[in-house]
Amino acid sequence: MKYMLLIHAGAVSEDGVNEGCDVQDWQNFDKAVQDAGIFVSGESLADLVTATTVKVAGDGTRTVVDGPFAETREVLGGFYVIDVPDLDVALDWAARCPGSWGGGSVVVRPVADFGA
Repeated sequence: MKYMLLIHAGAVSEDGVNEGCDVQDWQNFDKAVQDAGIFVSGESLADLVTATTVKVAGDGTRTVVDGPFAETREVLGGFYVIDVPDLDVALDWAARCPGSWGGGSVVVRPVADFGA
């Protein structure tokens, strides 16, 4: 079954690194996921200042603003899609993800299979 691991960074340093882990930690996790044969896809997102938010009102009026302007300290930093037997295995991989360290979190969600 496919699961998406949504990586929400906690505190981020001035150089954009998630506290509690470094680049080598991410490289090690990437390699582990690939070596385990469970990697489906994944990407790191560009800096938060490049975000644009679109909202559409009930009358169809579109509003576009720079930035996410969310009332949160967490920032969606990227994602992995993994293919594992069940939720327990997905949760184990989420706990190994450096994004879950140092105040960050990883949200685990099953990928919908509309063909099933």
